[in-house]
Order: sequence, then structure tokens, then C-alpha cells
Amino acid sequence: MLTLPFLDDLPRFLFFTGKGGVGKTTLACATAVRLAEQGKRILLTSTDPASNVGQVFGVTVGNTITPVPTVPGLNALEIDPQQAADAYRATIIDPVRDLLPAAEISAMTEQLSGACTTEIASFNEFTSLLADETATAAYDHVLFDTAPTGHTVRLLQLPGEWTSYLSDGKGDVSCLGPVAGLDRLRHDYAGALAALTDPTRTRLVLVTRPQGSSLREAARTSGELHELGMTNAHLVVNGVMPSYAVTSTPRDELAHAVRAREDAALDAVPDAVAALPRTTLPLLAVNTVGVPALRALLEPEAPSLPEPAAEIATLPDGLTDLRGLVDELETDGHGLVMCMGKGGVGKTTVAAAVALELASRGHDVLLTTTDPAAHLNETLQAETPHLTVERIDPQVAIEGYRERVMAGKGKDLDDAGRAVLAEDLKSPCTDEVAVFQQFSHVVFRARKQFVVLDTAPTGHTLLLLDATGSYHREITRQMSEGAHFVTPLMRLQDPAQTKVVIVTLPETTPVLEAQELQSDLARAGITPWAWVVNGSLTAAAPTSPFLRARAHAEAEPLTSVRGLCQRVAVLPLLAREPVGAAALSELTRPLTEGTVIDAH
Repeated sequence: MLTLPFLDDLPRFLFFTGKGGVGKTTLACATAVRLAEQGKRILLTSTDPASNVGQVFGVTVGNTITPVPTVPGLNALEIDPQQAADAYRATIIDPVRDLLPAAEISAMTEQLSGACTTEIASFNEFTSLLADETATAAYDHVLFDTAPTGHTVRLLQLPGEWTSYLSDGKGDVSCLGPVAGLDRLRHDYAGALAALTDPTRTRLVLVTRPQGSSLREAARTSGELHELGMTNAHLVVNGVMPSYAVTSTPRDELAHAVRAREDAALDAVPDAVAALPRTTLPLLAVNTVGVPALRALLEPEAPSLPEPAAEIATLPDGLTDLRGLVDELETDGHGLVMCMGKGGVGKTTVAAAVALELASRGHDVLLTTTDPAAHLNETLQAETPHLTVERIDPQVAIEGYRERVMAGKGKDLDDAGRAVLAEDLKSPCTDEVAVFQQFSHVVFRARKQFVVLDTAPTGHTLLLLDATGSYHREITRQMSEGAHFVTPLMRLQDPAQTKVVIVTLPETTPVLEAQELQSDLARAGITPWAWVVNGSLTAAAPTSPFLRARAHAEAEPLTSVRGLCQRVAVLPLLAREPVGAAALSELTRPLTEGTVIDAH
């Protein structure tokens, strides 16, 4: 009998958070359906730039509250980051447009044009829902499909001293805007923080998968948010392979191996989340898109779901394997390979496999990461000839950046001014700027060797690219006419120097998120060189009827990906995890050899 502790004694606000690919959006949508069908009035809000709440319900949901026709009592809202940013800039700039010189307006607009401002504008939209009770008075519960990590919630704690500091002219305008907007922000942030840290009003639902990396991420997030005062937390382990999927096919090695790995991960749940109330949800045989599937997620015995055919699913024509991509990469002799995508799709695994294969062919390779949660050394487990492993440590970069700013801009300030500047530099808005200098150095090194870069999850990566674009525009303005120069963004835009590889999973939501990433890259003038679809059951050809049903659910996502890029490699799911050089080398064996690979 399925029990759902995370729904017991519900407070008014629910926050669903977790590593990418764990089913956060799906669970938020399923919970919204269940509560609405119990007669509750529900508002489901997504603050994810790649939100697909509308696709899950099969309706168009935008920046205005929209009823879901198939679920009476349920309204949905997708906060559009670009619209939010445009409106936010207007509130800051319009009041002073006729009061300041055009040059200052232009500089202010540039300052407020980055991805950091876009993130804050979206953040402000959801804080207003928390702080303004009249905005949500019509609803019994408000559900947020978001990831309020320590990085984001830190914005709630920006000090009131900013106002006097900026009004006295002691600091530059930040991406939060000048003093005109800070009074309202401080009021809303205080109200939002009060709601988030009140256990009678807000519950944090940490969504995870039965995998070690996902559970460790949930533990890290739980610890950060607990320090910020968010103490009412529940753990939901999503997608556990049901027992019947194993017992019905005793000879399927893949099914037994997956279940054994899940059991081992759940036996070693990190202490930080082990004591939390826990809900375990089984993996379904179909994609959780549409109301019947969402209903079945929290009621697995629901009879309304169709049973897919149990015959072997086949891959679409025109797909290759990872070895084929490496063969093409090798012809250049050097260059930057950027593995990008949402968290949890296997970027670290793919990056490590590509770097290891290039090194095994005698090329000097630098494998590095900008992802704070990456564990490259754990993945490789041993030193390899021709392969150097480094990490762009965000914390080291941030501390160095703060020291340089304090030594420069802060040297002429009094003690009070230096104290406020130091607090300003704790804002997460400065983090990507700090990492940027080290990132630029890595891009430069790719002129003479292979550099394989495992990037942070999509949102942080776009902030990094935005910093690259801002740097490019600044250099362009400073250079004299006719001068020759090359900025990091120009290298990223040049396919002869940079190969962007988008990594995803053969599931509807990850593919939609990766497609959104491709659109964002196009706006930056960057065209992905290839896609890698990780963890495919279709390519693994399992014998278990349950896994074959799951494989059939991959047909639409795989076909969609095939139409998005001319190079698409598929990695099958395997019984053993690709940890260590020997296991990673299997990732670059031809598909025709029947090797099956684990994506996580």
C-alpha cells in the first residue's frame, strides 16, 4: 500500500526542489492534480526558465494565471523570465529616463541586461506570491516547482544597508538596480523569507532518485536551506523500480542490477536526510505526461493507463554512438569540447568518457569542470596518461574576486562603506563573474590541446555565457577601429574551436529542457555540434517486459532529438555504473558490440 507522508498535514505553501531530472516538475503536477481532485483550490507556479508544466498538462500556460481545463480547481502559472526581466528593467529605468543623460541610461540598461538580472526578476515574481497574501487569497495551497537553493535564498537576506549605501553614492548600481527599487524589494524579500522559514506555512519537498549522487545533492540542499531557517522538509524518493519488474523476469541482468544499485543507494542515505519523513514512489511503465499518468504516479494501482507492447523497441535511423563523435573530434587535433545540459543527465560521465578516449589515443587532454557539484575524480578513480584533471573551484574564485574588489574599490571607503561593500560581494550575483576569469583561461588553453569542459547545470552555464557576452561587448567598445582581437565568446561561437555537446535523457521533460537550452545558445550565436542521449533502454534491448515498456516510451523523445541536430549519439543503460577508467571506456565502444551503459 502506497503511503504519502509528504502530503500529511499540509501547510499552505509547498516547495518542490531537487537535482535536475529527478521528477520535480512531474511530482509537483501530480500533487496539484491530487489536491484539486480532493476539492482544494490550487495554484501551481513554475519559476524554472525551461518550465514544461504546460506540456505536462497539454495546455498553454504562460505568465498569467491559467485554469487547467481537465482538472477543475487547478490553476497554473509559468513565470516567463524574459517578460519578468523586461518589466523589472522598466520599473527601474522608466522613472529616471528623462532625468539622466542618455549615456547613463544606456549604461544602466547594459547593467540590467544580464542573465543575473533575469534570474532576480523571476525570483521577485515568486517572492511577491509569498509576501502578498492577497495575491493568493483565492487558493487553499500554492505549489512552487522551483529549486530554492542556498544560492537563490541568499537573495532574501540582502541587507537594508544597501539603500543608504547606494543613496549616498558610495557604490555602483548592481544587477538589483539602483535605490529606486530597493525599498520594495527589501519589503517583499522580508515577507517571503518569513513565509519560507515558518514551518506552519511552508513545507520543502526534496525530490530525489534512488541514486547516490541524487541523494547526496538532496542532502547538500537540505543542509543549506536548514541553515537559512527552512526546517519543515520531507524527502521523496521518486522512480524506484517496482519489485514485480524484477521478479517477473529473473533472467534480466539489467533489471536486477538496477534494482540492486537502488537498494544499495537507499541503504546508504546521507545522515542529513536520513531522519526526514520519507515517501517512496515507484517507477511507472509510461511517461508521466497527461492527467491519467499524473494521477497514477500517486496511485500506482490506477487502472486507466494503457499497457505498452512488450516487443523490443528500435532506435530511429541516423543515430550514432559516442565513439563516432570522438572520431570526428580527433581530426582537429585540439579544441574545446563543452558538455552542457540540465543537472542529472550524465554530463560528467560523458565528459570523462570523451576525455579518456582522446587521451588513450595519445592526445594531451585537460578535463575540467565549472560545476560545483561535479565529482570528476570520483568518476575517473585513477590517473591516466596524457589526461590532466582540474576543477574551476567556484569558492576559491569567489574569494579571490572579493579580495581584489575590496583591495581596489574598497580602499578609498570608510569602515562603514567597506562593510557594506563586503556584504554586497556576498550576493550570488557576483559568483559567475568571479568564475569567469578562470573559465576564460580554460578557453584560451584549447588553442593547443583538447579541453573537455563539464559545465554546471543549464541556468548557471547561461549566466557564465552571459558574463562572456558582457566581456565581449566591453572589449569591442574599448578597441580602436580596425584592431584585431579575439574574445572568449568569439571562440565559443567558432565551430572550428569549440564543439558544444548537449547531453540529455530519452524522456520528454529532459528533451524539452535541452531544446530550450539550444534556443538560448542560438540567441548567443552558438550552435550545438552534437547531442548525446544518455541512458537509453531502447539501445540496451532489455528482456524484462517492464523495461521494454519503458523503452517504448522513449520513441517520441528520441525521434524529437533526431530532428534537432545532425549528430546524435545514443548511450544505452547498463548493469554496472561507468565509474573508473575501465568502465568509462565501455562508453566509447561501438553500439554494434552490444555494450550497455549506465547513464548515472
